[in-house]
Amino acid sequence: MDIEKALNAFAALSQSTRLDVFRLLIKAGEIGMTAGDISDTLGVRQNTMSANLSILSRADLIRSKREGRGIRYFADMDGMRGLLAFLMEDCCGGRPELCQPVINELACAC
Repeated sequence: MDIEKALNAFAALSQSTRLDVFRLLIKAGEIGMTAGDISDTLGVRQNTMSANLSILSRADLIRSKREGRGIRYFADMDGMRGLLAFLMEDCCGGRPELCQPVINELACAC
């Protein structure tokens, strides 16, 4: 991940509702959640939620899948892994391979 993508991801997560959405979708795992379910769970109006989901999607932190007339959202684990790798790429004296077990543990292949 390059610095521009990382900054975009950090900007997306710097707002409390978007951070809550991202954490909720991580918890939902491979089942994901519909936009309506996310809105209801977090008590956020659907039009506000739609804007937040768009921002998270553009930051490559979530992905979506159309289901009939609805859309189901999922945490993008590859995007999360990329962000974690970016944060840790210079760790351990510039030897990122030493940090790889930590990255693997934090970003499970759920």
